[in-house]
Amino acid sequence: MFERVLIANRGEIACRVIRTCRRLGIHTIAVYSDADADAQHVRLADEAWPIGGPRPADSYLRGDTILEVAKKSGAQAIHPGYGFLSENTGFARACSEAGIVFIGPKPESIDAMGSKAAAKALMENHAVPLVPGYHGDNQENAYLAEQARATGFPLMIKAASGGGGKGMRIVRSEKEFADALASAQREAASAFGDTRVILERYVEHPRHIEFQVFGDTHGNVVHLNERECSAQRRYQKVLEETPSPFLDATRRAAMGEAAVAAAKAVDYVGAGTIEFIVAASGEFFFMEMNTRLQVEHPVTEMTLGLDLVEWQLRVAAGQPLPLRQEQIHAHGHAIEVRLYAEDPDQNFLPGSGKLQMLRLPSPSTHVRLDGGVIEGDTVTIFYDPMIAKLIVFDSDRTQALQRLREALAACEIIGPKSNIGFLERLARHPVVVEGRIDTGYLDRHLEEFLVGDIAPTDTVLFAAATAALLQDEADVTASPADPHSPWARADAWRIGHAGKRVIALTLRDQRYDIEAHGHDGNYLLRHGDASCEVRGARLRGDSLSARFNGESQRVPLRSDKDHVLLHDASGQRYSFTRAIAFAWAAKDAAGGNQVIAPMPGRIVLVKAKPGDSVEQGDELLVMEAMKMELALKAPRAGIIESINATQGEFVEADAVLVRFAD
Repeated sequence: MFERVLIANRGEIACRVIRTCRRLGIHTIAVYSDADADAQHVRLADEAWPIGGPRPADSYLRGDTILEVAKKSGAQAIHPGYGFLSENTGFARACSEAGIVFIGPKPESIDAMGSKAAAKALMENHAVPLVPGYHGDNQENAYLAEQARATGFPLMIKAASGGGGKGMRIVRSEKEFADALASAQREAASAFGDTRVILERYVEHPRHIEFQVFGDTHGNVVHLNERECSAQRRYQKVLEETPSPFLDATRRAAMGEAAVAAAKAVDYVGAGTIEFIVAASGEFFFMEMNTRLQVEHPVTEMTLGLDLVEWQLRVAAGQPLPLRQEQIHAHGHAIEVRLYAEDPDQNFLPGSGKLQMLRLPSPSTHVRLDGGVIEGDTVTIFYDPMIAKLIVFDSDRTQALQRLREALAACEIIGPKSNIGFLERLARHPVVVEGRIDTGYLDRHLEEFLVGDIAPTDTVLFAAATAALLQDEADVTASPADPHSPWARADAWRIGHAGKRVIALTLRDQRYDIEAHGHDGNYLLRHGDASCEVRGARLRGDSLSARFNGESQRVPLRSDKDHVLLHDASGQRYSFTRAIAFAWAAKDAAGGNQVIAPMPGRIVLVKAKPGDSVEQGDELLVMEAMKMELALKAPRAGIIESINATQGEFVEADAVLVRFAD
C-alpha cells in the first residue's frame, strides 16, 4: 500500500479521499488555489501546497504543476477525484512517465471511452446493446441527414466528445434536423473543440440506470450493482438511488453482465461506471462509460458496506479486488441528493458568499454527509457551488425516502440561497415516491418542484411569531442575576399600558408584522384582520407545541434571535428572517434619504459619521426604547450627509436622525 498520496482535487471529494487515506494510515498531500487557501481539504490534509490562481485553468487543471508538487512532496500516487484531471489521458500518461501511480484506469482505457463514437463502435464489437443510430466517421451534413432518416425520428444528436448535456439536441421531425445539427455542432465546438456528432434513436421517457464496475491488474472485473439516476434536470443528475425501483432480478443480472463485458472490452482497471438508457419496455442500451469515481458512489457504499476509495487505492497498488462477484451482496436502500448554493426559482442560478449558518443533520447509521465546507466558509464563484452530499439509508425505499425528508428538514443554510426547498418537494412528489420518474420529467414539469412565491398562511405566521416571542423571552431571562425581577420580562409591559410587541418577519423580501400581547407562552396575536389566541406555547428541541385557538398542535420548528425555520403540515419549508420591529425604522418619508426615530427613546450607540459611504442594511445607530434595543439601518446605499443625534441623547418619535446625500 502507498505511504504518501497526493489528492489532485478540492472540496468534497478531496475531503472524502483524505478520510479514507487517514483510516488506512496514508500520509495525505493536498493542493490548493489562491481561493482555497483556507479550504477544508487544505486543513484536513497532512500537508498542502499552493498551485496557482483561483481559476481552474490556473491551478487544478495545471497537470505539470501538480506533478511537480508530487515529486517535491514525495508522493507515490495521485488520486484525481472526479472532474478536473480525472479523465485526462495526458495527465495519466505524464504520471506514469514520472514514476507516480495514477489512481485510475490506464490512459488507453480513458482514450477508448473518451469519445462517444469510438466507445459505441467498441461496444458493438463486444455484443453490448446499443441504441440504434449512427456513430461513424463521415460527418458530412448531407450524409448525417441521410443517416438520420435511416435511424428514424425522434432522434438524439450528441456531441461525439461531449458530456454534461453539451451538444445534445432532440429532433422530432426531418424538417428540424438541419437547424438542430448546426446548433449541436456549434455548441460542441465551443465546449470540446470538436464538431463531430453521433445520432441515436430517441427513447421516449427513458430511465438512466448505471452500473458501478471495478477491475484490477490481475484480470478480474466485477460490478457492484446499479444506481438509478433518472431524476435529472437538463441532463444533470438530481437524485440517485440504489437499488433501482424499476429493475427486477432478471434485468439486473442482464445489465450487470453487459456492464462487466463493457469494462473488459477496454481492459479496465479501477473504478468506472457503465451508463445505460432504459426504455419503458425494459430494453436497455449502452450510453457511455465514465472512467472515474462518480459523485453518487456513496449510495453503493451504503448498501454494500464497502469503501470504494479504499478499493481504488488497493487496486492501484497492485492488489487484487477484495471480493469476487458472488461475494457481493446488497442490503437496504440508499438515496443521495446534493445541497447546492443555487436559486431554483431563478433558473438554478449558482450562488456564492459566506455560509453564515450551515445546519445539517447529525451523521448516523441512517444519514451520511460528504461535504467540503463548514459554517463560516465561503462558497466561491470559481468552482462548483455544491455545499454537501446528503446520503440516507434504511431497510427499504419507503423508509429511506422518509429518512431523506427528515434529514432535509433538519438542514438550514443562511447566506447564499440553496436548493433545499426544491429537494424537499422532490422527495415528496408522487412520481418520485412511486418510482415512476424518467429523465425528462423534471424538465417537463419543473414548476411542480419550485417553491416560487408561496405566501405563508396566517397559521404559519402565528406559529413563527410564537416561536420568536418565546425566543426573545428566553434570551432576556437568561441574562439577569434575578430571574424573578419584573425587569426580566420581554412582554413590553409599561405602567398604565397593555404590553404590546411587534414581531417582524421577512420571507423572500416580503415583510410580515404580527402584533402580540401576552407573556410566557400565552399570547393574543394579530396579523391584518386575522387573530389567534395562543396558550401553553413551549419550545422543545426542534419543535413548538401550543394550543392555537384551542387546537393543540406540534410544529417542526427551529428558532434563534435572527431566524425562524418551520415546516407546515404539507412539509412546505418557510425560512423567516427577523426584522426591525417597526417598519418605518428602516424606511423614511423622503424616498430613502433619511432615517427617523420609530418612537421616543435614547440613542445608545452611533456607528457612523457624516461623509461615510454605507451599504443598504448597515447599522447606523442603536436606539433603546421599551426595554429593547433597536438597530436603525441604512435604507439604501449612499453617502451620509448628517447625523442629528449623539450618544446618550433622548430623541422624540419621528425625529430625523440621519440624512443621506441625494
